[in-house]
Amino acid sequence: MNTLSSTENLNRNPSLAALMTILAVTGILIIYHETAWSMVATWYRSDTYAHGFLILPFVIYLIWTKRGSIVALDQQPSPTALMGLCVLGFLWLISELASVQVLAQYILVAMLPVVVAVIMGYRAMFAMAFPLGYLFFAVPFGDVLIPPLINFTADFTVGALQLSGIPVYREGTFFSLPTGNWSVVEACSGLRYLIASVTLGTLYAYLTYRSLNRRLIFIAFSIAVPIFANGVRAYLIVMTGHLSDMQLAVGVDHLIYGWVFFGFVMLLLFWVGSLWREDNNEVANKNYSEKQLVETGNSFASNKKTILITCAALIITSIWPIYAAYLEEDVDYVQSEFSFYLPDNKWHIASNPVSDWKPIYIGDPGKFEQHYINNENKMVSLYVTYYYNQRQGNELINSGNVLVPEMDSPWRKIHEAKRSVMINSRDVTIRQAQLRSRSRNLLIWSWYVLGGDETINPYMAKALLARNRLLSGNDMGAEIMIVAPYEVQPAEAIPILRQFLTDMLPAISNGLEDISEQ
Repeated sequence: MNTLSSTENLNRNPSLAALMTILAVTGILIIYHETAWSMVATWYRSDTYAHGFLILPFVIYLIWTKRGSIVALDQQPSPTALMGLCVLGFLWLISELASVQVLAQYILVAMLPVVVAVIMGYRAMFAMAFPLGYLFFAVPFGDVLIPPLINFTADFTVGALQLSGIPVYREGTFFSLPTGNWSVVEACSGLRYLIASVTLGTLYAYLTYRSLNRRLIFIAFSIAVPIFANGVRAYLIVMTGHLSDMQLAVGVDHLIYGWVFFGFVMLLLFWVGSLWREDNNEVANKNYSEKQLVETGNSFASNKKTILITCAALIITSIWPIYAAYLEEDVDYVQSEFSFYLPDNKWHIASNPVSDWKPIYIGDPGKFEQHYINNENKMVSLYVTYYYNQRQGNELINSGNVLVPEMDSPWRKIHEAKRSVMINSRDVTIRQAQLRSRSRNLLIWSWYVLGGDETINPYMAKALLARNRLLSGNDMGAEIMIVAPYEVQPAEAIPILRQFLTDMLPAISNGLEDISEQ
């Protein structure tokens, strides 16, 4: 059996790799402190993501329980993993340029397992696969799920009410019963229940089962059960309000009932899951003899190599924030006023607007609003909103930019869909939305324009923004919105909007090009 001399043992210290990994992780969190802090700030201000404060303690505990097996592994630095850091750094740069905060947060978290592979080796990373993977639950993700969850909850509730023999009139996520009116809003989407269930369910599956199949099955149930349960919860709340003549479950008690019901459902889910638990028959050997460490000692990398590769990892990860700061240096734009010439005298500026509705935008964009009437007395409103120096909180694509606020508005968005229209022999894809108030119906066509490219997809708009900022430094983006009223059916307004675009779109596009090039 080979043994190491005392000098060799000093140069092959297995604990140094762990120390360097901790220092590297700390360094990366400091280098990307704005991205890391954005996660913490979300945990603090949102009850939905407050569980993020618990993720890191859970991960540290899970790694600590595996420390014996990790120390015994072949801990050789993996220089090839540095390429992974390069790729992740570039992707972080793209997400930062596109102001996609949640993607930047995911990429930051993904860097941490790769750093483990760089310094301690792939075997150590795979030994800590679940704890490192569990870190991804710290990312406050889920807002994109709110619309489909709201729609499912509304569909389920209305369907259940109709099966119960109760007449329901529905418009979008709003519905009316003989006893009162209801709506499914963000707080009713069940996102909190879903996130809590998946976060706890994944940890429970890891600790309770040993086979991958059982773990995946339980995680799948922890996703499906809260979605279905939220539909049942919404139905029971509406039924309680209906049967009590709107005396119960219409205020704070409606939220209390929801959490009590969710707690019962989760308790039931974990109880059923415990019936198929698999006890851990593996005996963890945490006390390694000197003999065992000597036998594996020749697999540990030298102190010098460990320190050098740690420095390389920190240098590579620091390049991207520095380059991002260079690219994001605000350009001193002179924010031009959008304007264009009315062509052919087919449309004239109207003195009165189509309605009192206006779109809502965050930040400080440039805004153009004008109302037109044609020779047949058909009215159209045009809104052009454009952003320079787009940053988080002052950007074209943001959840705060909405047609109608969720609460305290006389307007309701009752439908939204994608539509293609032929304009001047060109197929134009637009987003069509229907709004309704007590006295007015509106049909809205809208789309985004970035660097001469048009899209209605917000993700594509973000990609175009990142491309433009990376290649040309021009981050100007705009949303064009045209609005026409209708009496009964939205089809009444479609010919008016199509004619307006046929006559005006070339002039509008030229006006946008003029302010984009300045």
